[in-house]
Amino acid sequence: VQLVESGGGLVQPGGSLRLSCAASGFTFSRYDMNWYRQAPGKERELVAGIRSVGGTTTYADSVKGRFTISRDNAKNAAYLQMSSLKPEDTAVYYCNAQGGRFGEIGYWGKGTLVTVSS
Repeated sequence: VQLVESGGGLVQPGGSLRLSCAASGFTFSRYDMNWYRQAPGKERELVAGIRSVGGTTTYADSVKGRFTISRDNAKNAAYLQMSSLKPEDTAVYYCNAQGGRFGEIGYWGKGTLVTVSS
């Protein structure tokens, strides 16, 4: 099983980035996909999620209206489009897949660093 994030980097405040998560080794379409982030000295927090069935999306209040999560089951990939980025969005962003009958199976990527700074 692998989840590989890409697309992080340095961006100025107000800018945009698109993160990608490439999945392999499991039945991607059956898993809910989430993006988490962890800023220095802070706990990991859920940023956005998209369900395997129906594609329902959820967002943390801090990113609503600025971030959009999506998935492409044909490509076994999930994405996080981030716009109007703020310095407080600086963090390592992690891709998470959650599945199983009771959501008990979870996979994690190694993360990609997003730095928002002028």
